[in-house]
Parts: sequence; structure tokens; C-alpha cells
Amino acid sequence: MTTQQIRFFHRGAVVTVDNAPPTRTVLDWLREDAHCTGTKEGCNEGDCGACTVVIGELAASGDTSAVDGLTLQTVNACIQFLPTLHGKALFTVEDLKAQCVARRSTDGPKNNLHEKHAAQALHPVQQAMVECHGSQCGFCTPGFVMSLWSAYEHHQARGTVPTRQQLADELSGNLCRCTGYRPILDAGQRMFDMDKVRLDTQPVIAALQQLSRNTTFSYAAAAPMPGESAAVLHSPKSLQALAALRLEQPQATLLAGSTDIGLWVNKQLRDLGDIIYVGDVDELKIIREANGELYIGAGASLEAAWSALARRVPALTDVWLRFASPPIRNAGTMGGNVANGSPIGDSPPILMALDAAIELRHGSRVRRMPLSDFYVDYMKNRLEPGEFVQGLAVPLAAMQRQVRAYKISKRFDCDISALCAGLAIELDGDRVKAVRLAFGGMAATVRRAAKAEAALVGQPWDEAAVAGAQTALAQDFKPLSDMRASAGYRLQVAQNLLRRFWLETRANDPLPASATSVFSVLPHATLDGD
Repeated sequence: MTTQQIRFFHRGAVVTVDNAPPTRTVLDWLREDAHCTGTKEGCNEGDCGACTVVIGELAASGDTSAVDGLTLQTVNACIQFLPTLHGKALFTVEDLKAQCVARRSTDGPKNNLHEKHAAQALHPVQQAMVECHGSQCGFCTPGFVMSLWSAYEHHQARGTVPTRQQLADELSGNLCRCTGYRPILDAGQRMFDMDKVRLDTQPVIAALQQLSRNTTFSYAAAAPMPGESAAVLHSPKSLQALAALRLEQPQATLLAGSTDIGLWVNKQLRDLGDIIYVGDVDELKIIREANGELYIGAGASLEAAWSALARRVPALTDVWLRFASPPIRNAGTMGGNVANGSPIGDSPPILMALDAAIELRHGSRVRRMPLSDFYVDYMKNRLEPGEFVQGLAVPLAAMQRQVRAYKISKRFDCDISALCAGLAIELDGDRVKAVRLAFGGMAATVRRAAKAEAALVGQPWDEAAVAGAQTALAQDFKPLSDMRASAGYRLQVAQNLLRRFWLETRANDPLPASATSVFSVLPHATLDGD
């Protein structure tokens, strides 16, 4: 096997790297190798946003979110592995000044004063932060700036201006401990009042077109450091190549968004061995509606997948926007979240409530099973050696039921759930025709509450039926106590959520969302992106 060099676009040129371990993070490379120290290390696990950078790729045809031919997405540099940048563009806070210098150096006649002004110029995002006093200690500022820059480019490309709440949503993955968010949000609004400074995408597109490939990229460090393994990262481009590679290396670590596996390296110091990166397989990113189902490829980002679900079931907007942060949702995948098998994962309970099936591939063989049958025990599932998750299928008919998703966590934004519930009901008059009650955080796996469901089917959807289901719920689950919640709290909250579900979906006088959820009255982004 011949390994290749990592090549990506950064600071106006194509960069080549061949001596970094496959699990070297983008953040470490930036700070220690490229000496771009504007990007900071805070938590080193994708929570604080101090390391936020923007990744650019060639936009697919018909991509309405593209910025002049590029997709631009914020990600956490601390958990992204450097080889996954191959063929992409990396933008950091250092690029913003370069944009300003390039823009202002072409404005007006040249003289020494003009050149001095150009060299000292700030991007509108940065200038707005200065004028609105959005920075105090400054440690978090580059991350905020990059998140704001991404929003700036997207809205400028569409000719729109974000609301204050839309900006707050964009910044939910950036933590500030001293200034507070008011002046930063002021800056986010102020930056649109200044002279425009846009990214010139043409040189980037030209470079990425030269770097494009249609074969598997394989990388290993040219000279591993003493004590380091000579592990290889493979990045196939086609689904067929991925399936063949997985058969050849069933023990290799499958890597998608690195939002979990990145922590295995940073926090647990685990040796991943050989890696198969699935993030360059476009066929895995397909989201389509056909044959009476919504099909979500396992490689579709969490942002794209949740957006597609919430567009069809608006009640899922809450859990979509509260699922981690934009940088995590941009990088992570719904297929990875399901395959991970965490008992506190937020995708599985909602998907189970929607009767989703999981699609598994082994070589050329493809099989499906109900997602509710996929998990066997804690972090154990029915995947066979050499098999991987190819996609998820959600019946459109299930979306016609009344569906609710409830996430309970200590923090409102960007927190791990103590409890997550996906609930769906279909009524025949005032009686329960069908019901799905799925919970995460209540057992060793995410699973449905079979006894509580049985207690409801065929019964009038009334307060007495809810009480019976609440009692049955205590037989379905024996939750554990941990750092996020006690067993008693979890059970009581799950029972209370059943009552809330009834209050919102009962046949007579159902309560509107404004009566049960503070989140519902916030002016969030609409589902069509406007």
C-alpha cells in the first residue's frame, strides 16, 4: 500500500503535511506546526468553542446553503483529525485580516498611509467586536469571531440579516465566561452595518478542484515518532470502496465526525489503530424522500438530518436546536450517533418513536431491522464483523402522528441529556390507536416502554389512562443514579413528561406549545432557512 500526503488549502495556498500522526488534531497542527496561535485550546473536547474554525468544501449542485460555490461550516479544531482535511479548505481567524488587507489594498490610490491603514484593518466581524466591547480577556474571542464570520458569509450570500435569536443559536457552541453574550450579540448585529468584506471564493474553488479525487486516500506518518504506531487512515470516496475496505479491516476504527472518537484520543489517550474515515463518501450523505419514507444516509450531518426531520415534524425543532452546538452538529452524523449506542443519545429515542429502521451493510449485502431491535446491551448492538450502518429510514406515515421530543438537561444549550423522550401517538376519536414511548437515560440502552405502551393502546386518551401508563413506566425502567440525575428524579420526570404529552395532545382542549415550553416563544430561525 502506498500512502499519500495530506493536502489542503490554508491561508491562500495549498499546504502539504506528511509527518503528522493520523490522530493529530487540527488544533495542535495549527498552534504547534503552523504557528497560527489565534485559535485557542480551552476544553479540548468540543464544548467551549475557543478552537472554532471553518471548513470549506466544494458545494454540491443545488446546495442552497452554499456561499458562492463553497460550503462553509464551523467545527471544533480540537477534535478533528488532520488527515480529514485532505482536499478541503481550512479558515482560521488569521484569514480574516488577510481578507481585509486584500480588499482595502485594492480600494483607492496607493500611498504609504493607505498601505498602513490596509495592514491595520480589521474585518467587520472583528471591528464590531471592538466597537461593541465584545471581548474582555480575549481567550474565547477568536472562536466567537469565526462563528460570527460563518454567519456573516452565509447571510451576505443570501442577502439576509439574522435576527438576534438566530445569532444566539449560531453562538450556542461558544462559551464566554467574562464579557457575557449581550455585547457579543450586539457585535453580531453591528457587523452587518459596516462596509462589506467578503471571502473571494474563486481561488479556493480553483485549489479544491485541483485537489479533488475519486479514489481512496490513505495516509500514514512518513516518520512516526518513537513509540507511535504506524497506523493508517483510509478515506474512501465511494460506498462500494467503503464496503470493501470494511470487509478487509473489520477491526479498524470507523470515523465519521470525530465528535466522540476525538475524545477517545484527547481524554482517554486511546490508540485507535487503523482508521476508516467515512466523511468523504457522498453517497452516505444522501437525504431523500421516496417509497413512503424519509431516508437519511448514515454520513449525513446531524444538522442536515435534524433539519430534514424538523421540517416535516415541527415539534422536533426544540431538540434539533438543543442537540449539542452548531460545530458539533456540522461535524457529527446521525448514523454515528445511532451506531455509538450511548444510552443517553438524543437521536435514537426520537427515531424509535417514529418507527425508524436501521439499514446495515456487509459487503454487497444490505439488511434492515427496526431501530428498537438494534441495541442488545450497554454499548452493544447487532452489527456483525465487517458490517456498518448505511442509513436510517423513517416512515412518512409515522410523521403524521402527534409527535413530541423532550430533552431534560442541566444546561439549556449544548448539554448531555439526563433524560430524552421521543413520544408519538395516533388517536381514533378519543381512543389510543397506536403509541410509541421511547426513552434515553433510563436504562443501559435507549428503548421503548413496552408496558406503558400496552397500558395505553385501546384506552381513552384521558387522565386515568395516563396514570396507568405512569405506573407501568416504573415496571419498564429501573434507571441508575449518576452525575446528571438520580434514579428517582429520572423516573419522576419521565412520568411527568407522559402527563405533559397528554396535555399537549388530548382530544379536548390540548395545550399549545406556548403554554408548556418557554423555548417555543423564542423567535428562532424558520425551518426554510430564512
